Amino acid sequence: MCIRDRYMGLPGINEILVEVVSAVILTDYKAIHLTATRTFVDVYGKERKAGEEWLVTKEMASTHISDVYEKIVNEVNILVLSSNEHCYLLNPLENGINQMGKKILIKGPRAFFLNPGEQLDGSISANYILSDDEALLVKAVENYKDEEVGVKLPGDFWMIKGPRNFIPPVEVVIIEKRSAIPLDSVEGIYVRNYTTGAINSVIGKTYMLKADEDLFDKELPDVVVELLNTEGGAKSRRLSSVVTYRVPYNSAVQIYDYKLKRSRVVFGPELVMLNPDEQFTVNYLSGSTPKVPGRVKTLHVSLGPAFTTDKILQIETSDHARLEIQLSYNWRFQIEDQEKDGYKMFNVRDFIGDMCSSMASRIRATVASIPFDQFHKSSVRTIRKAIFGIDPSTNKVVNEVHIPENNLVVFNVDIQSSEPMDKRTKESLQKTVTQAIEITTKMQEQEARRQADKIRQEEMGKLECLILENEATVEEAKRELLLLKAESDFIKSKGQATAEAKANAEAAEILAKAEVVSADLRAQANKVREMASIEHKNSMNVVQLEYKKSLNELTIKKAQELAEIESGKFKKIMESIGQETLVNIAKAGPEMQSQMLNSLGLQGYMLMDSKNPINLFTAASGMVSAKEPAQE
Repeated sequence: MCIRDRYMGLPGINEILVEVVSAVILTDYKAIHLTATRTFVDVYGKERKAGEEWLVTKEMASTHISDVYEKIVNEVNILVLSSNEHCYLLNPLENGINQMGKKILIKGPRAFFLNPGEQLDGSISANYILSDDEALLVKAVENYKDEEVGVKLPGDFWMIKGPRNFIPPVEVVIIEKRSAIPLDSVEGIYVRNYTTGAINSVIGKTYMLKADEDLFDKELPDVVVELLNTEGGAKSRRLSSVVTYRVPYNSAVQIYDYKLKRSRVVFGPELVMLNPDEQFTVNYLSGSTPKVPGRVKTLHVSLGPAFTTDKILQIETSDHARLEIQLSYNWRFQIEDQEKDGYKMFNVRDFIGDMCSSMASRIRATVASIPFDQFHKSSVRTIRKAIFGIDPSTNKVVNEVHIPENNLVVFNVDIQSSEPMDKRTKESLQKTVTQAIEITTKMQEQEARRQADKIRQEEMGKLECLILENEATVEEAKRELLLLKAESDFIKSKGQATAEAKANAEAAEILAKAEVVSADLRAQANKVREMASIEHKNSMNVVQLEYKKSLNELTIKKAQELAEIESGKFKKIMESIGQETLVNIAKAGPEMQSQMLNSLGLQGYMLMDSKNPINLFTAASGMVSAKEPAQE
């Protein structure tokens, strides 16, 4: 038995107080989940079956006290959905019965409690707010019909494009959210179509994947990735991005299409963008000295001019002297038509190794037919003749050799070193070379010494002849000098006398004329000086007169204006102050003094010091005049 009303008393003989139960306060945000332990009718008049579960909310009662056959399972908080939220409810309660396996969509704004047996599928989710460059890839899991997309069967895919606010129905699941991919003119992506299986590249535009499309990851061989990172300067890339490679200037790259089974050659400078079924052709070239196959890996091949250094070992002459030669070849590709000749470049994969092997075989064949002494004396001509051959018409060495398989042209060869491999031959050669150098040096020294003596004797003879000729010339010059000196002294004495007489006469005449001119000029100067002085005095008098006249006029005008200003100022001050204010100002001094004396208990006062003596007559009259009003 449950007592809900107020009660005061003791339990009966057959009664036991089991428990005092407090009421549970119900609010708009809280409810309680109850279950029945046996069949009974609850306080709200509804029959509850054993094991039945239900909610008690504030709409039913503000407080609730559990009955004897009720058990509180837990407290249930309200779920609140905003206008941009939604959730999915599993096993919804309809007509008091949970629809097991059913799923419904609840959109916001809304607030509700979860009934017993109901549960959320996941959690409260925000609506999908899509901009104009976003979309959702969705899939139908049940039959779905919509005015916008029509009828969709389970397994169908389609795109929900923005801008819009989208809430997925129960029949639809979200696969992924997609955004439009902006691509520059030198950027691209690989796209695969699930329906057709075709793989295409999209370049230079903003692209939104379709419902049956996905990004395709293009795999590249490890060696290509390594070369792209080193040669192309590319960093880690997305596998779905179009593979790009900047072909250097004066270079070429071969690209093979495995779908079309054909290749194309691209000449630099150019940006290469691979199609989905294309791959770069990796060039494995010989490197190091002597050449080792496969040492150099590269994507592009230089068109040249370039040089390659190689060391040829085991060259044997006709007298079985073995040599070691290091050569440097200058080569280039002869490309006249890029479309036709471009493919020939890659006909020989390791063109460096093939060229060095071909040149080495030619040199070996030529050197094997001549003795060591002959080769040593004319090694440069022998090697150039072996490589380039002889022109039959001119019997001269050809300037270049052409390899027609790949249009490679070798146009020069530099012999960097040529040494015997046999130690004794090498030492003998060094001794022979040293002796030859010494003999040549001595012969050149003797020849130089002989030529120097010959030249010295010839120069000494020429010098003696020049000395004799110079002495004869000097004596003849002395004789002529004496004659000219005597004639010069005669002319000098005669001219000096004549010049002195003329100079004295002309000096006297010039002095007399100068005195006359000087007197005239002095007279004119005095006259000009007197006239200038008179004019200066007249001008000064006129200027001073004008200055004084102007100054007097300005002084008078200034005094008149100041008087007018003071008059106007005084008039305006009087008008602004007013008659009453003037009377009050006139009375304010005496009245204030009188009040001050009264407050101090004085009839009058007088201040004086030694510097400012006061007229006692005037002071006395002032005291008398100040006292009379006080007595009144």
